[in-house]
Amino acid sequence: MEPQRSPLAEVKGNVQPKVPPPPAPSRLPLSGSRLKRGPEPMESASEPAKKRTRGLGTAPQTDTSRPRAPRLSTAPQRHSQAAAQRFPRKTGPFPPAPAPKNQKPVPTVPAQKPAASAAPAAGGKKPGKRPAWDLKGQLCDVRAELQCCREKTQTLDRENQQLRDQLQEAQQQAQALGAERCSLEGELARVQAQAEQGQRELGSLRARVLELEERLGMQEGLVHMLQREQLELQEERRTLATRLEEQERRLQASEAALSHSQAEAESLRQETVAQAALLAERGDRLHGLEMERRRLHNQLQELKGNIRVFCRVRPVLAGEPTPPPGFLLFPPGPGGPSDLPTRLSLSRSDDRRATLTGAPAPPTRHDFSFDRVFPPKSGQDEVFEEIAMLVQSALDGYPVCIFAYGQTGSGKTFTMEGGPEGDPQLEGLIPRALRHLFSVAEEMSSQGWTYSFVASYVEIYNETVRDLLATGSRKGQGGECEIRRAGPESEELTVTNARYVPVSCEREVRALLRLAHQNRAVARTAYNERSSRSHSVFQLQISGEHAARGLQCGAPLNLVDLAGSERLDPSLALGPGERDRLRETQAINSSLSTLGLVIMALSNKEPHVPYRNSKLTYLLQNSLGGSAKMLMFVNISPLEENVSESLNSLRFASKVNQCVIGTAQANKR
Repeated sequence: MEPQRSPLAEVKGNVQPKVPPPPAPSRLPLSGSRLKRGPEPMESASEPAKKRTRGLGTAPQTDTSRPRAPRLSTAPQRHSQAAAQRFPRKTGPFPPAPAPKNQKPVPTVPAQKPAASAAPAAGGKKPGKRPAWDLKGQLCDVRAELQCCREKTQTLDRENQQLRDQLQEAQQQAQALGAERCSLEGELARVQAQAEQGQRELGSLRARVLELEERLGMQEGLVHMLQREQLELQEERRTLATRLEEQERRLQASEAALSHSQAEAESLRQETVAQAALLAERGDRLHGLEMERRRLHNQLQELKGNIRVFCRVRPVLAGEPTPPPGFLLFPPGPGGPSDLPTRLSLSRSDDRRATLTGAPAPPTRHDFSFDRVFPPKSGQDEVFEEIAMLVQSALDGYPVCIFAYGQTGSGKTFTMEGGPEGDPQLEGLIPRALRHLFSVAEEMSSQGWTYSFVASYVEIYNETVRDLLATGSRKGQGGECEIRRAGPESEELTVTNARYVPVSCEREVRALLRLAHQNRAVARTAYNERSSRSHSVFQLQISGEHAARGLQCGAPLNLVDLAGSERLDPSLALGPGERDRLRETQAINSSLSTLGLVIMALSNKEPHVPYRNSKLTYLLQNSLGGSAKMLMFVNISPLEENVSESLNSLRFASKVNQCVIGTAQANKR
């Protein structure tokens, strides 16, 4: 129950600009019906205490457990409706002037102003109430309140004009930056054209050199032939003495040429030694720079946090209802629209709550903050660009684990595996991550590093491990796969009877993804026609070696597509098929709860971490501890009908985002 407000206070909340003043009060006597209603206040004299209790009821209790956004534009409209309903009863023949149909809504005001104006009405004393026959006095009070509200409206108009000026200035800056970008693109095109021209000139020069070399060879052959003919003529004309002198001169020339060649060989030998020393020095420097890059790269990732949470909202699909305006908002950061979005605001309406007038209660807004928020228009390339540096940490020897969490139909599998093949823009994180790793490994080969990659793909269905890469008669034999340690003294975990496939190119990875997609357990649910009912874990074991320096590093990269996180429906009628869905949902919720407990235990530095409570956490325990880097994508649906599941997913992700697991350590030998 809200406290009853006086007509003046209610009219104060309903003031709109350009409202015509009410007509002057009439001096004619009241009608007969009005005269009859005059004694009504005297009829209730027997129960004054009840009316005072009903008028001054206790203020509604406010839930302070969660911060709420201030009510801005809805409060004046609610007060105006209440005032429009009660004011005619108390003012007699002067009804309030109706607002024009094309009247624009009053701009929302900051949160401090409604709070300050509402405080006297809630906690202070009520102003003196004029008698019902004093219509002229009531009209004067209303006009005074109307003048005050008009002044406030003018103040808000001036503030609105200032904001428009700021917007115009920002647009001018954007145009200037666009012009500068165009000039830079033109300069880049000119430089590229010059480079292409240089390449063409270089090709023509190479062709000219080859042509001259061929002509030189022909000329040399002709010279040799003429020399032989000359010698034959000399042999015929000269005597043996002349031939002997000729041989002596040739011998002297050969000795001079030999000495000159020996000097050149010695010079080249010295240059070779100097080049080898310089090459070794530069190799040492390059290695030092690479180690420094890895250190700075890891330091940057630690500053971002070893547990990061990204939120991604999928777009509305064809045939789905469009969400109402204001249902999902992405507030800008402290730096304005130029900052990357990191906050999400979701509104939820509750039909069970209503005001005293019977109008529905305003929606409740929930605000969340994450390391990065991707609106529905964000593409797969934008998402991968944000995690590319984290994926590269696996090459440096740091275990990396990336999750996709959310309800069924929120876009988890699309984020990890991508859409239909053939469209490079729809590729998921798995093919993009492996392409990035192959490219970086090829670049590192020039520095002496060699890398090998071994892939495996399993799913955990009802706490049973299945190999998604199984072929032939081994398909569906999940009971044969168990999680075991690789050796008696090894901390590395392996899945028995699972295929571990060496990969070296994108084509091999795509073949594995197609095979895993065919073998994964799916079923029809209320949220999705083809829903994944298991956790899929793509593991890539990376091994690197620098033979010249005796360095080795190795770490796993885990890309996990979790099953749908929706809760059980207690009103569901259990048929033969629904019982299977019930068991699947129970197993999924149990493993997701264990995952949350493991992360909280790691954050709280608890001595015991319940890895073995779930096959998922037991398989990933080496990628969840203090030496690992984790990232969780919380995927949510933009539909209003899924707001309950979206709120549960966002709250779980917020708890994970608050965890800190310490500093990661590279696996180097």
